[in-house]
Amino acid sequence: MAGGVSSVEVVKDGATGLEKLVLREAHGCSVQVFLYGGQVIFWENEYREQLLFVSRKAYFKPPKAIRGGIQICFPQFGNHGVLEQHGFARNRLWSVDETPPPFPATTSNCHIDLILKQSPEDLKIWPHSEVRVEGLETLYYIDNLQCGKRCTEQGDAVVFESEAEKVYLSAPPKIVIIDHDKKRTFELRKEGLPDVVVWNPWDRKAKTILDFGEEEYKCMLCVGAANAEKPITLRPGEEWQGRQEISVVPSSYSSGQWDPEIIHRIQDI
Repeated sequence: MAGGVSSVEVVKDGATGLEKLVLREAHGCSVQVFLYGGQVIFWENEYREQLLFVSRKAYFKPPKAIRGGIQICFPQFGNHGVLEQHGFARNRLWSVDETPPPFPATTSNCHIDLILKQSPEDLKIWPHSEVRVEGLETLYYIDNLQCGKRCTEQGDAVVFESEAEKVYLSAPPKIVIIDHDKKRTFELRKEGLPDVVVWNPWDRKAKTILDFGEEEYKCMLCVGAANAEKPITLRPGEEWQGRQEISVVPSSYSSGQWDPEIIHRIQDI
C-alpha cells in the first residue's frame, strides 16, 4: 500500500458486534481501536504482522475487559486503590472526539481522539474525598505513616485519598472541616491545645481493625485538638486547662464569617 491514502473509518466488528475504529496509514500499517474500553486491539505493520498480543480466549463481551492489546488502566492500576481491578476505564464505552486538538505535524496524519465521559454512576465510585480541612495549610506536621517524619503541608487544604495519620503542630485556634456531601461545615475552636490530629484508616487499614467496619472509613474523619508534641509538666499546686468547641453550620458558611450556633460542646478538660 506504499503511496496509498491514510484513512479512518468506524465499523462494527463482525465477530464480536462491537464498534471499532480502523485506522490505515499510507504505508500499509493499520490499527483497530475498540470503543469499548478505548482499547487498541490490533496493530499490523506493512507486512501484515500482528504486533500486539490478544488472547485467543479473550472475552469481547461487556462488562468483561478484553484480554490483550493496549489497555487503559484508570484511575488505578491493579488493586492499588478502592475500585475494581485496574479501574473502570477499560470496561466503559468511549466516544470519538469530534473536535480534537491538532496532531503534531511531524507524525502520521492518521489519528483519532477518544473521550471517556463520566456517568453519574462513575462519579459515585471515584476514590475522591468529599471532605476538606482548612486552616492547616503550610504547617509542619508529623507523619506517623512515615515513622514520625516531619513534613510541611503543601496544599491549600487537607483532602483525603489514602490513609492519613498526621499531627499538625502549632495549629491556629480555629480549624474548619467542610463536608461537601452533607452540605455542612464544622468549625473546631481550641484553647490550650496547640496541635491538631487528623486520622482516617482508609480501605486497607480499616479491614485490619476488628471493631471498625470495612466501609466505615468513607463516612468518618477524626480531627481533634491535642497537645501531642510537647508534654505538659505541672508542679505541685499548678493546673492546666484545655478546651475544644465544635459547631456546625450549612456549607454556605465560609471560614471567619460569623460565630455559628454551637450544637455540641466538649467541657473543659
